[in-house]
Amino acid sequence: MANAFTKHIPNTVTCLNLFSGCIACVMAFEANYSLALLFIVIGAVFDFFDGMLARLLKAPSPIGKELDSLADDISFGAAPAFMVFSFLKESQLCYPEFLAGTISNYIPYLAFLIAVFSGLRLAKFNVDERQTSSFIGLPTPANALFWASLIVGGHRFLLEHVCAGFILILVAFSCWILISEVPMFSLKFKNLSWASNKISYIFLIGCAPLLIFLGISGFAAIIVWYIILSLFTRKNK
Repeated sequence: MANAFTKHIPNTVTCLNLFSGCIACVMAFEANYSLALLFIVIGAVFDFFDGMLARLLKAPSPIGKELDSLADDISFGAAPAFMVFSFLKESQLCYPEFLAGTISNYIPYLAFLIAVFSGLRLAKFNVDERQTSSFIGLPTPANALFWASLIVGGHRFLLEHVCAGFILILVAFSCWILISEVPMFSLKFKNLSWASNKISYIFLIGCAPLLIFLGISGFAAIIVWYIILSLFTRKNK
């Protein structure tokens, strides 16, 4: 009986991730960006624990693997895409002259490319055996945190100073980096030595001032810092 019960615990936690992601999508569609960010973070917490529980309880399953990808694409693909969509719809961002008029009404829908490429990223991860101790391309939770924290923390600045073209360039870069072949380091610590975890320690040291000076927007800056450090590490290998 115990085994029959415990084997369902990891998938239940994954479903809580999916549930959180659905709420995040609704909040994002309603332009309630702070709550959308909160539920994305809650989904990320559930996403962290479902895999850990599957290993601890020795209850991995093929269904769990597929369910995890589905939940992640909602929480970390669709939810940030809805945030960008709502932001572009609610704002009076300046468009280039050739996009002015009726066509500009359809520009916000390009935000959903984030969900599409997040799904591709997750499918690639499931079949890529190289990503056991590190990542190839930006993980979807990191991409979601970038967009959510950028829109929440930098909302006024984006409205007043940023044109739609720049947001669309960020969307294009986001889609590319998700499925790119760029190696990204993992924050998994096998021990606490400096030599074995130098990159991770440098990353964590750099995170502190970003959070102190930028607040919520600091999380978006941290993802940029993570990408830059990964690129620098790649070039020096």
